[in-house]
Amino acid sequence: MGSKVDDFRNKLEKTLSEEGRPWTPILGKAEEKTGVKRLYIVIGIAILVGLYLLFGYGAQLLCNVIGFIYPAIRSIKAIETRNKEDDTKWLTYWVVFAVFSLFEFFSDLLLSWFPFYYLAKCLFLVWCFAPNEYNGSLMVYSRIIRPVFLRHESDVDKVLSSATDKLGELAGNAAKLATDAAFKKSD
Repeated sequence: MGSKVDDFRNKLEKTLSEEGRPWTPILGKAEEKTGVKRLYIVIGIAILVGLYLLFGYGAQLLCNVIGFIYPAIRSIKAIETRNKEDDTKWLTYWVVFAVFSLFEFFSDLLLSWFPFYYLAKCLFLVWCFAPNEYNGSLMVYSRIIRPVFLRHESDVDKVLSSATDKLGELAGNAAKLATDAAFKKSD
């Protein structure tokens, strides 16, 4: 057990000091000014965020910001590269995020009774966007979302096709009504 903790600690310290990472200069300055190692600064920040998610007002907002800001920035950067793998990785995250948000919307009354819900949700979202090769979003997508979607793909396609047809018809009717109303006013 001790060797796994040491391995994780060493890997985290290496990641926090890697050149080219956005947090490296910030943590370097904080370490220099405070005299506290960057690992302990990050652990302290994580503890404060965790406590706020447990007891703070606006924990839902903080959790949603954490689950949105970093993935949004990484998604924009992925779009700007020629690499298809990073596009797929972040698109997978957003599919999982959307399914989770939909589930959360319909179960909000039940979930709000769980005392550590926002901390658990935040940990889940961080696991989903963790910068490792097989993170949570890839696991949730491949084991849950993809099999369910493939089982019901033809039904989903029928519903989408029908909805698209109805929306097109509705838009056409709205445009006709708007045009008729505009010409009647000008008479």
